[in-house]
Formats: sequence, structure tokens, C-alpha cells
Amino acid sequence: MDSFLDLIQLVASNVWTYGVTFLVVLSLLVFVHEWGHYIVARLCGVRVETFSIGFGKEIFGWTSKTGTRWKFAMIPLGGYVKMFGDVDPASAQHAEGVADAEGHVRPFSAQERDVAFFAKPVWQRALIVFAGPAINFIFAIMILAALYMSVGKPITPPNVAAIEIGGAADIAGFKPHDEVISINGKAIVSFNDIRRDVMIALDTPMNFEVLRDGKNVKLTATPKKMEEEDRFGFRNEKGYLGLIGPANGLDITKILAVDGVDTTGNADKARALLIKKLDKPAIIKLDRGVGTTTAEMSIVPPKEMNAHLSDAESKDYNALLLGVRPGDTLIQYNIFSASREAVYQTGSIISDTLKALWQMVTGTRSATELGGIIRIGAIAGDMATIGFIAVATFTAMLSINLGLINLFPIPMLDGGHLVFYAVEAIKGGPLSDRVQEYAFRFGLFILVSLMFFANLNDILHLIL
Repeated sequence: MDSFLDLIQLVASNVWTYGVTFLVVLSLLVFVHEWGHYIVARLCGVRVETFSIGFGKEIFGWTSKTGTRWKFAMIPLGGYVKMFGDVDPASAQHAEGVADAEGHVRPFSAQERDVAFFAKPVWQRALIVFAGPAINFIFAIMILAALYMSVGKPITPPNVAAIEIGGAADIAGFKPHDEVISINGKAIVSFNDIRRDVMIALDTPMNFEVLRDGKNVKLTATPKKMEEEDRFGFRNEKGYLGLIGPANGLDITKILAVDGVDTTGNADKARALLIKKLDKPAIIKLDRGVGTTTAEMSIVPPKEMNAHLSDAESKDYNALLLGVRPGDTLIQYNIFSASREAVYQTGSIISDTLKALWQMVTGTRSATELGGIIRIGAIAGDMATIGFIAVATFTAMLSINLGLINLFPIPMLDGGHLVFYAVEAIKGGPLSDRVQEYAFRFGLFILVSLMFFANLNDILHLIL
């Protein structure tokens, strides 16, 4: 309940940051998605009657020269494109003709059938439907590529700076200064790659190849499945290996012991012991700052990075550096390499998302991690407090997920339409109206149930 009240208070005091950021990002992505449908429909000669951002009553809008009504509606949690000849925006059924002002229905003329969506060849209808999710992926790639070209991409080397004693990495035989080359045969270029793969793996055994003293060493480690909770109370499961990256520094005032020598509350004593251990193996006991939790870690602190420990005037006097400072390695990209990296990152996000969803299906990951509007809004607001780059990155990730979800083979979603069109192409004709009607009803039930479940998860996480 405290988390729920904290979120309400935070949103109330930062309406612009949280509420407006969420609505702007969501409306932008909805526009991009529907524009994909719209532009391909126009290229295929289909007349578009309505392009709506939001559902319900129209707030304002205008009619273009092509006859399309562009509008913003009352409920800004989605949108749609309604094409000529369709009964509804979902294209679940098509009209039998054109109704006049008195409600009388006449058959479509030849010219009207030429611009009706339902009368187009199945490959064109499939292309129009696929264009929505596709443009979401393309939009995300464009955002990421622009970020890589303009600000670069910070890379933390995949080097092991410290190992938690008794953790999965320690049991597997990792040592400080190991360089991770690959995980399950996939090349690793940054420590973030390690963290991401381990988090999504949960407690599945992983095969590592590391470079140690110039030799390749193969290790197998099984992460520990843990549950973490953010400041709002939202909980997520992740795999935890007990590897500390080189960009992480340690607060000397939190060190409770060095090689068994108690230093609790005596930072000067800890510092003096650590100075003697530079470039040498050491075991430290650390106060994690979470309740009374402590951890023992194996480290080899580099001497060249910790000269400041002897300088009381240094701003890093109480910081034990383990490898590199955050952002020390920044890769700059040109338009071609940035695009390639953006495509790779988009593919990785899609792959990780599908793995997480499959884990929920098989029961290895809790389905309570499915988040709804509240959680997305909270994340959007947090990104806004960090800055524009964080918001842009979040927008790209949300765009990828929006495109992916719409490709699921559920009637009412784009993926469901594509399944119908595939069946139509194979059998040489569409499914009967009765079959499609029941399928769309089932799809609507599934979508409403998922939305209810996801948003209920958010509420329960906050109040329990």
C-alpha cells in the first residue's frame, strides 16, 4: 500500500513528467503504427476513411483532400485506421454496399470496389496489415541509429572485476580479470551483454568461454533466480550470477572487512589495508545497504586506477575502482555501422522478449511480471527525469514491443489478420463470415483478459 501511495503522490506532484510523457510517447508510437497501415494502404489504392489517435468521442480533427478524417479522440490509449468498405476499424467484416443518407444500402460501384480494402488481392491486404508492426521496428531502428551516431554508445568491457564469494560465478570457477568472450556460443562485446543474458536466463545453465592469462577457458554456470523490486513495488525475476563489472566502484565506508580483518566503521583502516592489496587478490566483506545484507567478494583492485586512495583531497578518496570508469569506452558510429548496430539491438530485444514470454508460458517465470498502463507510465516518467536520451531509448524499446505484440496470432491483432490471409491464400478463398466472427469474438476476449490481468498485476504489486 505504501508503494501505491508513493506512486500516487509522485505522479500528482509530477503530472507533466509522468502523465504527459507517457501520453506523448504512446500517442507518437500509435501514430507511427497506424501511419504504417495508412501509407501502404494509400500506395495500394485503398481509400482511408478515418485516421484516429485514441478511441471514443472526437476531440478535434480535420478532413484532408483525400477524404480521410484525421482526428484525436477522448481515450488516448490506442488508435486505428478505418478503411473504405470495412464495417469497423478492426476489418472484421466488410459492408455489403454503400448506405445513403436515409439508410438505404446500394451495391458498391466498380470505382468504389477499386478503392475498398476487402476487394484488394490477399497479398496487398497482408502487406497493409504487416506495415503497422513493421514501421514500429523501423522507427525503433531509426531512433537507436540516430543515438549511436549523435552521442555514441558507451561500452563497458566484458571483464570480471569482482566475484561474490559463494555465488554462482564463484562456484563455476570465475576469477577476477577474466574476460568473457562468449555465452552459449554468442559473442560478447560488453558487460551489459553478460548482464542481459544472465537476467533473461533465470536459473538455466549457461556455457561461458573466458580469456584468462592469454588462454581460453570454458566454464558452466547456473545463475540463481532472484526477485527484485523497484522503488514503486513492481517485482521482476532475474538471473543472478554474482559477477561485478569493471565500471562498478565500491564505497570504502561500506567495507566491513579486508581479508578477515574487521574494518567496520573505520574507513581509514580499510583504505590502508586496500592500498597494500592493489594488484593483489583480496577478499572483502561489504555492506550492501539493503537491510542487514552483506556479501563477501573476491577482488584484484588495479593499482594504476587507485592512486587517489592516498590523496585525502581527491573526490574519489572513498571509492575503490575495480576496472574502468563508466563511459570510459565510447564507440562512435557512422550511418552504416549505426544502422547495423541498431538492427542487431532490435533483434536482441525481440529475442529476449520472446524468451521471457515463453518462460511465462512454461512456468519458469512468473506471469505477474506482465505490466500494464501503470507500470509503463511509471517507467516513462522515470526516463523523463533522467533525460532526453533515456526517453528516446525507452521509446525505441516500447516501439519494438508494440510491433512484436501486434504480430501475435490473436484475432483482432495484426498477427491474427495475417493468419487469416495465409489461410485464404492456401485454400483459395477467405474463411466463412461465421468462423471469422467467432474468431474475432475470441480474440477480443483474450485481449480484454490480458489487459485486465496486466493492469491488475500493477495494482496488486503496488498495494500488497
